[in-house]
Amino acid sequence: MPVTAPPRSSDGTRRHVLSFDVEEYFHVEAAAATVRPADWDGLASRLAPPVDRILDLLAEHDAAATFFVLGWVARKQPGLVARIARAGHEIASHGMSHQMIQRLDPSRFREEIIDSRKLLEDIASAPVAGFRAPTFSLTHKTAWAIDELAAAGYEYDSSVFPVRHDRYGVPEAPRWAHRAVGPGGGSILEVPPLTLRAGRANLPVGGGGYLRLFPIHLIGLGLDAAGRAGQVGVVYAHPWEFDPGQPLLPMGRLTRWRHRVNLHRTESKVRWLLRNYDFCDFRRCMGALRSAATEQFLYGTEA
Repeated sequence: MPVTAPPRSSDGTRRHVLSFDVEEYFHVEAAAATVRPADWDGLASRLAPPVDRILDLLAEHDAAATFFVLGWVARKQPGLVARIARAGHEIASHGMSHQMIQRLDPSRFREEIIDSRKLLEDIASAPVAGFRAPTFSLTHKTAWAIDELAAAGYEYDSSVFPVRHDRYGVPEAPRWAHRAVGPGGGSILEVPPLTLRAGRANLPVGGGGYLRLFPIHLIGLGLDAAGRAGQVGVVYAHPWEFDPGQPLLPMGRLTRWRHRVNLHRTESKVRWLLRNYDFCDFRRCMGALRSAATEQFLYGTEA
């Protein structure tokens, strides 16, 4: 089935959002049980080469992206963050410590979102408006984080995946941009990653391991469906997914398969998406996202 690029919206913004979670290969949740934060300083960074390849790809296709940068990375490699910003891309927060929200109490989470934003704004010399939690860990159980993000002045969040998964997910959450309301009444624009409706379930086609595992045309079908619905689709990836030569980390067989499946295909798939679709960062698509966010959803109460 042919996949066609959706038209630009009437206000000139591009239709879909491309984003990257900037973290090292050893930061992944798949390795959290065996690679502790205390071990990170002793592991060699492999981040700069794939980030540079991504920047080259984006420049080649005249595309902009949002880079959700981990504070730990920004402290270690401020020059890398500055390079991304100088290339014209949006810098957003991925927290400080790459801990799933449920491992943090509200006080620690508040500290992370405030400190990471200040650090990134100082490096990028630009406002930081967006946040994405490690491992999409904003769920009903961690819905208090919405109140904290709203109180801290963040403009948007992209931490809710409306799917069923063993680590994360709010399957009944809206699939498109909406107003997320926390148990304390705080509200923020929530923009979930791309899903494709399959029967009664949402198929996660927005990126990461799903981008590597699924046929690329399935992601195209998801973007086409978003375009027909007048919605902005959000695609994401990680720089470490452009690095098939990364060292093996100690993890179980299934977890290792999840982490490494088709790493050698990530770059070609992202290149295909850039050839066939127009992408922007969140800030450039903000008008279209706000206009589309007509639904409100209360988090913190199981369906």
